[in-house]
Amino acid sequence: MFELLKAGGILMVPILFCSVLALAIILERFWSLRDSRIAPPEVLNELWRWIKKKELNGKRLKTLQASSPMGRVLASGLLNAKHGREVMKESIEHEASQVVHQLERFLNPLGTVATITPLLGLLGTVIGMIKVFAEIQLAGVGNAGNLAGGISEALITTASGLSVAIPALIAHRYFIRRVDALVVNMEQEAIKLVEVVHGDREIHVKGA
Repeated sequence: MFELLKAGGILMVPILFCSVLALAIILERFWSLRDSRIAPPEVLNELWRWIKKKELNGKRLKTLQASSPMGRVLASGLLNAKHGREVMKESIEHEASQVVHQLERFLNPLGTVATITPLLGLLGTVIGMIKVFAEIQLAGVGNAGNLAGGISEALITTASGLSVAIPALIAHRYFIRRVDALVVNMEQEAIKLVEVVHGDREIHVKGA
């Protein structure tokens, strides 16, 4: 690995840094964007049971709020339900915007890595080819070893940049879609909560 980095030249250092950063973000986002963490089904089912049996109180609202990001959004609406439908919706939207911001955490840096690593590889290619042509100008085409070194540097940086960028781009697109799906789910549950609280919808509790 060290020899590969050495052969690729100085631009392998930022490419290596980008690869470590991308891997860390991907692992962290896979862990953080799990359904069981964002919107646990058992928490939602328990909430509907509390509402149906009229057992919802301040203590249980705090439990709901601390349970998950989805719980924060729904608890925010319930805390303001007595002020009317519109105030309840506004409080849900305000809390949801903060939750979405947290769900999108680190996605911009991941997208940046996917964008700049091919450019770093391209820059390495250009530098490597400049060395090749400089060597040709000084010593002609007879020194095959030096020519091969410049070409090797160009190819290694290009391949390394693409090797980091491609999985980073795939992961970035996947996480964007994942966040969109979670947001849609939260919106559906929030609408359902508003309708239930204001008597426009019946509650159906699983297992009840």
